[in-house]
Amino acid sequence: MGRGTDRGTRRARRARAALAVLTTVTVLGVAGCDAAGGDSPAPSPSASKRAKTAPAWDTSPESVAAVGDSITRGFDACAVLSDCPEVSWATGSSAKVDSLAVRLLGTADAAEHSWNYAVTGARMADLTAQVTRAAKRKPELVAVMAGANDACRATTSAMTPVADFRAQFEEAMATLREKLPKAQVYVSSIPDLKRLWSQGRTNALGKQVWKLGLCPSMLGDADSMDSEATLRRNTVRDRVEDYNEVLREVCAKDRRCRTDDGAVHAYRFGTDQLSHWDWFHPSVDGQARLAEIAYRAVTAKTP
Repeated sequence: MGRGTDRGTRRARRARAALAVLTTVTVLGVAGCDAAGGDSPAPSPSASKRAKTAPAWDTSPESVAAVGDSITRGFDACAVLSDCPEVSWATGSSAKVDSLAVRLLGTADAAEHSWNYAVTGARMADLTAQVTRAAKRKPELVAVMAGANDACRATTSAMTPVADFRAQFEEAMATLREKLPKAQVYVSSIPDLKRLWSQGRTNALGKQVWKLGLCPSMLGDADSMDSEATLRRNTVRDRVEDYNEVLREVCAKDRRCRTDDGAVHAYRFGTDQLSHWDWFHPSVDGQARLAEIAYRAVTAKTP
């Protein structure tokens, strides 16, 4: 009776030990042999999904196309009422500017693999056509600076409505994505036009050029400080801020799009950074400052 009981007890102990070993092996099989290795837990389905959809931003693209308006054409930087694309912040070849393309590609490669499709006087409504032309080059990066001319109209009532501005930019981005699904996009904010007025109005020559019709909604009657003129300029200032918000919001919906986070708009252009022909557009030095801002944004490890 005693021996039988001992044997039963030993069998029960062996059964419990075997069960413990089996349980340990099972646990180790689940927790120790996953793709993460070691003791790391297996990634959750949501984490795996985030890893697959995370934005892939290349900080060293091998080709650049620029679209936009007179600023990107280097207008009035070299001669009065003339384009000067060699000093463009985006694709210019001038060593004084050290453009975005030159900084990214080097001088020789920038000459072969960067293109400027900006047009002086262009508004946001023109961006889709520019993007379409640029897409034929299959650039890895498209640099955008557009919107100033939507605010620079004959009157404030003629400025592009914000809703239209949004629809036009969305159309341009959709066209770009259709033609260049993997291209990266850098979007510059629009400069603070009121600051440009406040700096440029100190120069008599510049104010004479303004009378030729340069951005009349902001620059017209440049010396007037009455309530009507102040309201007009503030209306333009506010519209530019609204446009910049649109640029941020639309770009944020595209995982391969980055803005400058308002850096160009916040930049405090001084007289050294303004054209000495019209005291409104960027000078060569101003173009270099724009290139610096763009390069920082494009090469940042995180947006």
